[in-house]
Parts: sequence; structure tokens; C-alpha cells
Amino acid sequence: MLETGNQELQRKMKARHLVMLSLGGVIGTGLFLSTGYTIQQAGPFGTILSYLVGALVVYLVMLCLGELSVHMPETGAFHTYATKFIGPGTGFTVAWLYWLTWTVALGSEFTAAGLLMKRWFPSVSVWVWSALFAFIIFAFNAWTVRFFAESEFWFSSIKVVAIVLFILLGGAAVFGWIPLAHSEPAPFFSNLTSEGLFPHGAFAIVMTMLAVNFAYSGTELIGVAAGETENPQKTIPIAIRTTLWRLIIFFVGTIIILSALLPTSDAGVLKSPFVAVFDRIGVPYAADLMNFVILTAILSAANSGLYASSRMLWSLSNQKMINPAFGRVTKRGVPINAVILSMLGGALALLSSIIAPDTVYVVLVSISGLAVVVVWMSISVAQFNFRRQFLKEGNSVNDLAYRTPIYPLVPIAAFVLCLASLIGIAFDPTQRIALYCGVPFMLVCYGSYYFKNGSKKRGENYAEEI
Repeated sequence: MLETGNQELQRKMKARHLVMLSLGGVIGTGLFLSTGYTIQQAGPFGTILSYLVGALVVYLVMLCLGELSVHMPETGAFHTYATKFIGPGTGFTVAWLYWLTWTVALGSEFTAAGLLMKRWFPSVSVWVWSALFAFIIFAFNAWTVRFFAESEFWFSSIKVVAIVLFILLGGAAVFGWIPLAHSEPAPFFSNLTSEGLFPHGAFAIVMTMLAVNFAYSGTELIGVAAGETENPQKTIPIAIRTTLWRLIIFFVGTIIILSALLPTSDAGVLKSPFVAVFDRIGVPYAADLMNFVILTAILSAANSGLYASSRMLWSLSNQKMINPAFGRVTKRGVPINAVILSMLGGALALLSSIIAPDTVYVVLVSISGLAVVVVWMSISVAQFNFRRQFLKEGNSVNDLAYRTPIYPLVPIAAFVLCLASLIGIAFDPTQRIALYCGVPFMLVCYGSYYFKNGSKKRGENYAEEI
């Protein structure tokens, strides 16, 4: 355990917390709501293919992250690695991008939670539920790190069990063991024959990859939490291995069931595709139960998101890149100022629910997806440069407790695949706004960093002359 001090966090997380934290960050609106958008755009077969490619991208990035985080376990790992092995301006920008990823995601999570509540309370405005859930998640994060970790463990456990049940029940419906409403055939097979493999063209797969990457975002939380984890050399590799194969099973297995049972015409973002599927299965109250589980899952993802964004601010402050106020922690080891500022991202939920929940939700997902993909690219580049520097200093690959296999192919492939998804959204009018918001944001981050440090150097030179 780290010594508790004014600027220090505590090593309170165990391997089970780390695994569930990563699953908690991933299994949220990206899986439970955004999949409807992907099915609508890419069709059933294209969606399955998109998520398989997304799983490969995540796997490659996590292999890179594993080497870095085991060798250098630090809270807010990404920007630290980018600073050391790419450049300080890039590190600063990556930190703010990852903060943007999760604060924007908070907006989408709280909006989604409000949309789900309309199934039971159609007369209550979405923003009311969004505000209530924002308060609850803030309380979970503001108490203690251990309290947060335990709440996340049980949040995640509920949705993991629910997804397994969904796959089992959905599989039974696909094979005819559970009847669909009106004895309908599973639409997956009819969609393949009537609309073809790619109803909107094969390029739709590339266009939807950003939404797919958003769905997988959160696996990298293992790196963020490394600095608050007991025995990181042992727990991080375990968490990476278990999280990856579980994600592939949960995501790809779930997508196959959704694609098999949900007609493309019924897919969208205003209603969870999971609830839509259970509405078609003759299991009493299954849709309402699934709606509750999805609500739990979304709150879990928001819980993880607030944790991630606040730790990134703490790390920036700890590295003296932003105001030291965000580095202060409470007696219980919580960076409360960082938590408060990150919580302001939840205000996007109120905005999106008032203006246009369906349209603005996709915009939020796109911006968050772009930011996390750029962070993944920085992880790939940082690992590529780290290994070169490590060997150049006379070290051996065998000295690494955890090493990325098939170097340098893995980091290069991860970078190229991430770049392809960014190119794809330029051709999607719905998601293109992410470029209009994300690129200027990155330029402002770079500009502010170099302006601040340039002014500081000029001041030091002036003081020396005097």
C-alpha cells in the first residue's frame, strides 16, 4: 500500500476488482444501445464482422498496454507513457482526450439510463432520471476507493450474469426451443437472403467501426487503475487475459444473438436492442427484467467512467501539468476536486435529453469513440518506442515481466487498424461531427501546452538575464 498523503492514492484494488472494473467500463451503452445503430447501418452479418475486427483491435492494444503497465504501473498510465516515449505535448493531449472520452461518455450513459426509465415512467422527463443517477454515481466515487471498487464489482457481476442468460435464452430462440412472438422465423436468416450480406455496402463496416470501438472502450481501464492495484506485476496480466476472452465471448456471442433475432428495420438507439429482442421472445417479464439489468450495466459503466476521468485529472496534476488543486485527495484517498470537475461532463446528459436524445446520443458516442481510438493509437506508438529504447539501453527482452508478442507487428497493426476507423467516420454524416469536435480539441490541447511551457521558459530566461 502506498503511504497516504495529500497527493497520493492508495493501493486498495485486488485482481477481482481490476477485472470487474474493466468489464464495468466496457459493458455499458456501447453494447446495450449502440449495437442497435451498428445493426441498422451495417446489417446483421456486417455487424458481426465489425465486432470481430473490433475484438482484434482491442486485443492488440491490450497486448501493448500490458507491457507498459506491468513495467511502469502508474495511475493515469496513458499520458505518462505518451509523455515519456512520444513527447510531453502528446502526453498532455492524450490525458485530456481520455478525460474527454469518459466525461462525454458520462453524458451518453446518463442519457441512456433516462431513456430506459421511460419504459416504466413514460410521463417523466429523461433529464430528471439523468440528474438522479448522476448524483448516485457521484456519491459512489466520492466516498472511498474501496467502496467504489466493491460497488463496481457487484454492478459488473449483475450484468455479466445477465449477458450469459441473454445468450442462452437467445440461442434457444434462434434454434426454435423457445418460440418467438407470432411464431416468426429468426430474421437473421431472412435478412441474409432478402437484403444481402451488406445491405448498405461493405464500406459500412468501416463507417461503423468508431461506434464499435466505443463499445469496446473501457478495457484500457486496467492501465489507469495500475497505480491503485495490489501487486500489479501479478494482477495486471491476469486481468488482461481474463478480460479479453470474456469480452470476446460476451460481445461476439451477444452480437450474433442480436443479429439473429432483431430485424434491421427495428434497430436504432432510442430502444435497447436487448429489450426489443426480449419483446419478441415468449418469456414473461423478460423484457422488463432485461431493461433493469441494462440500467444497472449503464450505471456501472458510468461508475467506471467517472473513476477513469477523475484519475486522469489527478495524474495531470501530479505531473504538474495542471492546477495542483486537482491532485489533492481526501483522507480516504479520493481526488475529490478531480471527481467534481469530471462530473460536470454529466451535464451533457441533460442537454442531449432536452434537444434530441436519438441524434445527440450518436454524436456523444462518436466524439467519445474518436477520443478513445486516438488514446489507443498513442498506446501502440508508446509501446513501440518503449521497446526500442529499452533494448537500446542494453536491456534484454527477457528482462520484461510481461512482453508484447510478435514485436513490432502488434503495435503497428494496432495503430493502422485504429487509424482506419478514424478515416471511416469521415464518410458517415452522422458521426462526422466527431472529427469537427475532436480535431480542434486536440489542436487546442497541443497549443495550450506549448504556449504555457513557452511562456514559462521565456519567464525563466528573463529572470536569468536580470
